[in-house]
Amino acid sequence: MIDLSQVTVIAFDADDTLWMNEPLFREAEARFCELMAPFIAAEECNTVLFEYEIKNLPIYGYGIKSFVLSLIECGMAISKNTLPNETVAKIIEIGKQMLNAPVEVLEGIEETLEILSTKYRLVMATKGDLLDQERKLFKSGLERFFHHIEIVSDKTPKHYKKLMKHLDVGPEQFLMIGNSVKSDILPVLDAGGYAVHIPFHTTWAHEVATQPIEHTNFASFDSALALTIYL
Repeated sequence: MIDLSQVTVIAFDADDTLWMNEPLFREAEARFCELMAPFIAAEECNTVLFEYEIKNLPIYGYGIKSFVLSLIECGMAISKNTLPNETVAKIIEIGKQMLNAPVEVLEGIEETLEILSTKYRLVMATKGDLLDQERKLFKSGLERFFHHIEIVSDKTPKHYKKLMKHLDVGPEQFLMIGNSVKSDILPVLDAGGYAVHIPFHTTWAHEVATQPIEHTNFASFDSALALTIYL
């Protein structure tokens, strides 16, 4: 079993670890492909959209705003630049509804943070759009639990090492908790820290990592609350 006896800082991913996020994107994709029905079948629409999202990540980054830009660009390509103005307006409205959606804190998270905040320095470490992530944190009511908030364009070993340095802790003192193996687990292990995977029922294809993890610094729990019993 993973040895967390030296850990003093616990970092939490935000989307689909603290609050629900990915289902909003799946619903938006379905609505977009309904709009594209005159031009393309739904399954092919999803495939083409994913290609545009991945292509645009280095330019737009992560988040709802970049997602909407990819929707519009994808729609223009699918329609061969004949997309009606009213359809573009509907796509923009999809994005606005996503941005204004209520923040649904995941079950057991508030209790988990309440328990752990009495023993550890807690950090929210997430990627995405700064304004949107700050808005969700405020609406969630969880801000009071966190010693530090870190919102970055991406999550790499370099980003995690920089965060550890900022917090003045060594890798052996740092634990990351998240739902994405690709973003929350593998980079932290590469940086020498500890990582705990808390699966979420829906994961974006880009965040899926299929390789098995065999590492002394890694563990997986069904829920964050289950981890508190171990800590």
